[in-house]
Amino acid sequence: MTTIARFLSGRITAWITLAASVVVVGLLFAVIPSSESDAFPSAGLPDTAESARVSALLEEFPSADATVGILVWSREGADLTDDDLAAITERASALATVSTAPQAVSPQVSDDGAAALVVVPLDAADVEDDVAGTATELRELASDDLPSGLDARLTGPVGFQDDVAGAFAGADVRLLLITVIVVAVLLIVTYRSPVLWIVPLAVVGTADGLARVVVTGLADAVGVTIDASIGGILSVLVFGAGTNYALLLVARYREELLVQEDRHAAMTTAVRSAGPAIAASGGTVALSLLTLLFASLSGNQALGFACAVGVVIAILFALIVLPAALVVCGRGLFWPFIPRVAHGAHAERKPGFWTRLGRGVSRRPAVVAVSAVVGIGVLLLGLGGYTVGLSQTDQFLGSPDSVLAQETIDESFSAGLTSSTTILTPDDAVDDTVALVEGVDGVDTVQTGESNDGFTALSVTLDAEPESAAAFDTIRSLRSDIAEADGDVASALVGGSDATALDTNDAAAADLRLIVPIILAIVFVILALLLRSLVAPVLLILSVLATFFASLGAGNWIFLNLLGFPAFDANVTLYAFLFLVALGVDYNIFLTTRAREERARFGTREGMIRALSSTGGVITSAGILLAAVFAVLGVLPVVALTQVGIIVCIGVLLDTLVVRTVLVPALVFLTGDAFWWPSTRRSVGAHGDVSTPRNEHETRELSGS
Repeated sequence: MTTIARFLSGRITAWITLAASVVVVGLLFAVIPSSESDAFPSAGLPDTAESARVSALLEEFPSADATVGILVWSREGADLTDDDLAAITERASALATVSTAPQAVSPQVSDDGAAALVVVPLDAADVEDDVAGTATELRELASDDLPSGLDARLTGPVGFQDDVAGAFAGADVRLLLITVIVVAVLLIVTYRSPVLWIVPLAVVGTADGLARVVVTGLADAVGVTIDASIGGILSVLVFGAGTNYALLLVARYREELLVQEDRHAAMTTAVRSAGPAIAASGGTVALSLLTLLFASLSGNQALGFACAVGVVIAILFALIVLPAALVVCGRGLFWPFIPRVAHGAHAERKPGFWTRLGRGVSRRPAVVAVSAVVGIGVLLLGLGGYTVGLSQTDQFLGSPDSVLAQETIDESFSAGLTSSTTILTPDDAVDDTVALVEGVDGVDTVQTGESNDGFTALSVTLDAEPESAAAFDTIRSLRSDIAEADGDVASALVGGSDATALDTNDAAAADLRLIVPIILAIVFVILALLLRSLVAPVLLILSVLATFFASLGAGNWIFLNLLGFPAFDANVTLYAFLFLVALGVDYNIFLTTRAREERARFGTREGMIRALSSTGGVITSAGILLAAVFAVLGVLPVVALTQVGIIVCIGVLLDTLVVRTVLVPALVFLTGDAFWWPSTRRSVGAHGDVSTPRNEHETRELSGS
């Protein structure tokens, strides 16, 4: 590491490193083919899922290339007038001209007379080529020359697909812009310099741009689909993690500038000291993300691949490009608080906030630890009512057309009218299957459809709202009753949109059960190797798990009582666990590696106080910045991303302001040298040197604390 650090920081080699980085990045931007991300997130179920098997068989049916747009007319609860009905009939005739089955396009008026709908069969391939254009055309035809007060809205497969795509329209630019502004403001506040923030922001921003190009360029080669939601999370993670690594490196570099006249030598020391912690932290995040490749949902696999690549690129930029750029710019980059060697002689300075906090915790570690655990326990109470699975209409913030139309259908028609449940049954068992299905609670109607290759399709309408808990219960009942039936009926398969959503939730739960132990094992091994201890990793992992469950509880309370979200999206718990554990370990590594370094000179107790004094301000700044960056996910009108952003934001703040600040030091003070077991290095006596930690005052200046 020393040789690499010297090369990156050398008087000539720093310029060479920076120039070579610019050339390599430019070539990568030019050579890697550009590729657009998918706007619409797919289910990504494994082929073995029952709904996936139904979808595969339906592709061979004559109507495989068909989809529908459903238009709904209403007067906000008032009855439709004769003029309304005449206009709707006229609009249905216009919609029939763009349908693949014009004869099927006819108005249906609800029994209460408050709404009417038209189902427009369409060619699925044409819709997929231009979802937005198709949706716009249907809306225009449905709303042209309507009586005043009569509204037309689009729902069904085309409507929801268009609204989801619209929710992500411009997401990349919007997320990037807001993220850059948030990071820039926080860096200016942290560094208190009008120029210093530009370098890390430029480096991290370039890393983000390169990560996008590399990920989308490699996506086809590795067989993954990168949709807009993954692209948004990728940017947030690269900016958050990259800026965290930059904060740690800059802080250590500034410390060394206070005791070394040669800035190149100072950067060499900074890279040699902070580099292993940054590499270990980033490596933990990357390896944790790669565990998603074992997931069954292809969306989880794609997220793991994309974000792992992004984190690796962020690490490389933080350890290669950033040191060279900082050295080339010189000390003046820190203006107006330019670090000078003369400032390092501050032994007479009073202990700062972090030293006083560390000593306060060391005097009553048991009280502090119990208080922190009780506080975390209070947040755990928020897990009451925790459920997973959002209905189709609950997945948006706000009320797009498809949601409002579905609400009208729920009130005036059958709630399940817009969803499609398809049962494929052997041709010889059609009558028996129909009889069985009609007897299942929650089934509204059953219609026999077309046949192909020994299977007949049954179109089933449920009573429940699409993708709701009631709809899932009905799907489970159908599958259970079919499996227990006699003869060929037991070979029938249940698929469709509700079945797909149910299978997705079940697969997400299975992924959570599989991935969590693997991530914990990876974190334990990395911490054990880095800290050369078996006790420390256990305590640190327990602290991270406590943070995760507390933030999940706090998030659940906020969702249920303040934001009105009835449940968690299927993948939110896994994503929150992944980011909180992996990123929480970052701060563990930053603190404990410094504590281990100081322990060699001052012993376990004083070493932790000095580590907290040196890293407290930096970790706090990094945590606040990371929390703010993840909160940016809330700008998109998608509940799942908002939930991930809020939970991670809460968890990171809890981790940096409570767990890493007082709980972990308290645990170290309680366990003493046993924290580092089986390390045999003896602790320095309790009456060793307890002077103010080196450069604490300057570290506090940098962090703004």
